[in-house]
Amino acid sequence: MGDHTVATAVLSEHEASADDLSIWPASTTQVTPGGLAVGGVSLAEIAERFDTPAYVLDEGEVRERCRTYRDAFPEADVLYAAKAFLSRAMVRWVDEEGLGLDVCSAGELELAVTAGFPPDRIVLHGNAKSPRDLEAALRLGVGRIVIDSPSEIARIAAAVGPGRRQKVMVRVVPGVAAGGHDKIRTGTDDQKFGLSLTDGGAQHAITRVLGQSQLELTGLHCHIGSQISDVKPYLVALRRMVGLMARVRDAHGVVLAELDMGGGHGIAYRPGEPALDLTTLACRMRAELIEGCAAAGLTVPRLVVEPGRAVVGPAGVALYRVLTVKHAGEEVFVAVDGGMSDNPRPALYGVRYAPRLIGRASTAGPRTATVVGRHCEAGDILAADVELPGDIHPGDLLATPVAGAYQLSMASGYNLVGRPAVIAVHEGSARMLVRRETLEDFRSRDIGG
Repeated sequence: MGDHTVATAVLSEHEASADDLSIWPASTTQVTPGGLAVGGVSLAEIAERFDTPAYVLDEGEVRERCRTYRDAFPEADVLYAAKAFLSRAMVRWVDEEGLGLDVCSAGELELAVTAGFPPDRIVLHGNAKSPRDLEAALRLGVGRIVIDSPSEIARIAAAVGPGRRQKVMVRVVPGVAAGGHDKIRTGTDDQKFGLSLTDGGAQHAITRVLGQSQLELTGLHCHIGSQISDVKPYLVALRRMVGLMARVRDAHGVVLAELDMGGGHGIAYRPGEPALDLTTLACRMRAELIEGCAAAGLTVPRLVVEPGRAVVGPAGVALYRVLTVKHAGEEVFVAVDGGMSDNPRPALYGVRYAPRLIGRASTAGPRTATVVGRHCEAGDILAADVELPGDIHPGDLLATPVAGAYQLSMASGYNLVGRPAVIAVHEGSARMLVRRETLEDFRSRDIGG
């Protein structure tokens, strides 16, 4: 669908509360009372033109966040974690802004490469890579494959075949607990990822990789968790990784050239929540790396970081239409036309969001309400105990900021509702990136009879 310019009468920025818009894309402005525009485009007009539910993605915000990472880590490789959100347009933006890509499946890999992304700037992850994943990675020529378990070593070497070499890294579990929820803490020994530093599993795997002529060990990888807002866990993990690199040098005479510290950089989903200070993280990680390598007599490896959520999360806004408002005793339930099929994160992790009425002004006082989805689950809650105008009614529009990451990418076909469209906004224009899933899509996949 072609570009579409929407004219908006922008009000003074003083008429929009900075606190209220602090977690919204930087381009967000208040338009006609009660209305918001992102990227110069009215959200209410997007809802009318493209229907709801819909995801609005601010291209300028994505690009600016890519540049912020490049500026903060000028001597490092920055890889965008595709699992947060991936589309052909997202691939192009990331490529044009000079970031690499971190993928977790043949599907993500092939979408990226067919969209024009250079495969040598792609890293393949995964705790259980399928034969198809590895075949695609080797056929397309990915830059690195991250080895996550001992059994992968022989499998990858055999798939590479004689006379060829594949660059690999070993994912190490450094024994650091960090992250916003138990289900997204990946730096300790009690979860499915990586090879343990404490029980010697990582060291044993490194020895085996170095013994395979088809594999070239370029460095080590770790990822301690997600939605981390404190710098300290990264520094602890980095020290342990440098210590392991020194032991590899001592045991094998091999100086590894790369150290990938993963991502997991936390963002604020509601005003006032903590977020990771990227400048502080970059400065302190760099200082710790230089100091640690000097003490160990190591050449400083090239640092790699893998942000996903922190690049695309704050650039997205979810739009919903209110279907019903139900009063049950003191509880108020505002049901919308989406739910856990397009955003399972509240049900999975108890994530809290800050939805906002848009499209009209309200003079009613606030009322505590719970925004729920349309699905047949009591846990289908999008935002619990939020303040909304007391006169909210069916037909109203709700917009939820910080909706760019791990929502559409985790969406399902539950109740055959269909996944929402993704609409890009930039400099006053809106265009569809991903069309809405339809009944015809479900019918075409169902070939039984």
